[in-house]
Amino acid sequence: MKRLTKTIRLDENGITGLETAIILIAFVVVASVFAYTVLSAGIFSSQKGQEAIFAGLSEARATMEIKGDVYAYGNTTAGNVTAVTVCLTNTMHGQAVDLTPNPTGNDTHATLISYVDENQHVSDLPWTVSWIGKNNGDYSLDQDEQAIIRIDLSGLNPGLSTYDQFTIELKPKVGAPLILNRTLPGRIDAVMDLH
Repeated sequence: MKRLTKTIRLDENGITGLETAIILIAFVVVASVFAYTVLSAGIFSSQKGQEAIFAGLSEARATMEIKGDVYAYGNTTAGNVTAVTVCLTNTMHGQAVDLTPNPTGNDTHATLISYVDENQHVSDLPWTVSWIGKNNGDYSLDQDEQAIIRIDLSGLNPGLSTYDQFTIELKPKVGAPLILNRTLPGRIDAVMDLH
């Protein structure tokens, strides 16, 4: 028994409690740093996701839609179209859209209206606005308001005539553009419903 006790004392191959504590603390520190990194990355990515969602909602809430039909007004003597009108309203009852008119085609305004057909592209057409129904007196298209936009096409060269296809794009400062693709009928009348 004495020899066995002597052998146990001489053999120091075991791990002491202090060494075990140091190893456990190291594991805990490494795990906490890793957990902090993962959580920070998760919070950062969720914040970026939230910003993207709010930006998308902001764009969608400032979008216009057509209310009713699109009308073309023609010069029956010359056989061409002089203007197009469209009734607009807010899509999601959200953010107002600035519809300050551009009667001469070169004024300072927020909403741009462009035109394209097979012969030409005009990036900023002249247009005016009038209101029907509820209106608070400014040029912002607010919730429950309806605006009639009259787009002047008399300056086009060549002008629109029978069976011509054209595209008009209304581009607000904030929000998605509204694109109108239409084809004229086989006869130019004073007023034509383009649907």
